[in-house]
Order: sequence, then C-alpha cells, then structure tokens
Amino acid sequence: MKRNGNHEAALAPVVDALVHAALQGEGRGQDGRIVLPSRDAVIECVEGIRRVLFPGYFADTDLHERSLHYYVGANLDRVLHELEKQITRAVAFAERHDFATCAHCREAAEAATQKLLARLPEVQRLLFSDVQAAFEGDPALRIKEEAIFSYPGVFAVTEQRIAHELYALGVPLIPRIITEHAHSLTGIDIHPGADIGEKFFIDHGTGVVVGETARIGNNCRMYAGVTLGAKSFPLDEKGNPIKGIDRHPVLEDDVVVYSGATILGRVVIGKGSSIGGNVWLTHGVPPGSRITQAETRELRLEHGGGI
Repeated sequence: MKRNGNHEAALAPVVDALVHAALQGEGRGQDGRIVLPSRDAVIECVEGIRRVLFPGYFADTDLHERSLHYYVGANLDRVLHELEKQITRAVAFAERHDFATCAHCREAAEAATQKLLARLPEVQRLLFSDVQAAFEGDPALRIKEEAIFSYPGVFAVTEQRIAHELYALGVPLIPRIITEHAHSLTGIDIHPGADIGEKFFIDHGTGVVVGETARIGNNCRMYAGVTLGAKSFPLDEKGNPIKGIDRHPVLEDDVVVYSGATILGRVVIGKGSSIGGNVWLTHGVPPGSRITQAETRELRLEHGGGI
C-alpha cells in the first residue's frame, strides 16, 4: 500500500512531542525504562486466585479429591510468582526506585505476596459467608452455586476482598487495578480501602458506590444504586484534598440499604437499621432505625433546608 507522504511528514513532530512528554514523566529507572505493572497480568493473577478460592468452579478440568491439592498448589505457585513480579514493578514505580537494581522493591514485593498468601484462608471464609448471605437474602437463588457463577455482587466483592488485602499491605496501583476491573464488568464500584465484614450481599448491584474509608459490619445488605460516599473534601494549605482521613459512612451490623439510597459523610448507621429507597442521608441514625423518604423530608423542613 502506498503511504501518504504528507502523513509521514506530519507524523515525526507528533511522535517527538509524545515521546518527549513521556520521558518527562516519572517512574523510570536510571536507564530511562518506563516501569509499570501489567494490567492484564494483574487481572490474570486475580482470576487465578479466584479459581483457588472457589476450587472447581472456574477450573478448565474436572477436579476430584486426589487432584485438588495439586490443582490448588500449582495454581497458587504460578499466580504468586507472577503477582510478586507485578508488585515489584508497582513498588519501583511508586517509590521512584530503579527497577533493575532495587533490592528493597523485590523484598517488599516478596513480603506482601507471602502475607497475602497467609490471608487467603480467611478471605475464602469471608467469601463463603458472602455466598451464604446471598442464598439467605435472595428468594430467587435456588442453589448457592448460581451466586458463585453468575452474581455480579459476589464477583465484585470477591475482587474487592483480594484487593483490600493488598491495599492494607500498602501495595500501590494494583489494588485499584483489581477493583476498577470489577467495576468495569459489573457497575459496582467498591474502593479497595473499604473495610467489609462477613456475610455481605449486594443484590443486583448496578450503580453501587462504596468509598475508600467506608466500614461495613457483619450481615449487611444493599441494593442497586446505593452510594456510601463523602460529603466534603477537606483541603490542605495548598488547596489539595487531604488524603486518608475518614470521610465515608459506617454501617454497623445487620444494616439494609435499599435501592438508590445515598449516605454521605462519616456518619454511623446503627445496628439493625433499614434505609429506604432513594433516601438522601447526611447524619447518623440510632440502632434499629427505619428511615424513609418522608422522614428525611420532615428533617429537612425542621432544619430549614438540607440535612
């Protein structure tokens, strides 16, 4: 195919500008390499972990008692070697260290990978409790296996629980890659920093948003379109948002939040409370509360505006 000479002439300065801008960025070693974790490799690692947390469900072969130990062990060994490499790259990028020579980055990645490995039985226990919560909370669910195979809420929470372990270990970049992958597939956006208790069930789930510092107790349930968000963003002296402060809601045990409800700020929703559909809530409520749209409208009138 004959090339257009005008295009070739226009191409060179654009390539030069793009390369120059890239080289001014951060995250390269002393030899100028751009070092970043591979999104595709990270997602494949998480899929591998999901296969061993739910052994047999996502395997490409039938499993039985004699092969199960080998299957789990072989998959974990492969996944953890690759994940350690990706964490090394992420640490090198975040700390601006030379990827090729930094012993600290390799040691930090090895330590994080080993700690994640030790936590996997607890992650599996929590996920089994989530599946049980789905079975108990959804009359349309005839057998638990349906939830494992096909429920977007179970998938999103599985990814978040894995990501949360890495987030708690201080691993950069990778936790958000994991949860945003789940977000893109399910419409459920749970930050890896959110702390979630056992038996958590998201029914349907599209449009759910759970912020970084949210805390969700045991046996909580929420429906599509729920937001646990921040009301405001305190700024530092330079006008930048202050990172890491608690700014999202706390749900105590046994709380149900129905479709479209929005709860904002560091407020506490007391144990056993029920927050009705489309409620807008910016204050805490005591245990056992039943909050409806009518009640929030009355509070707005009492306070002369928004609550």
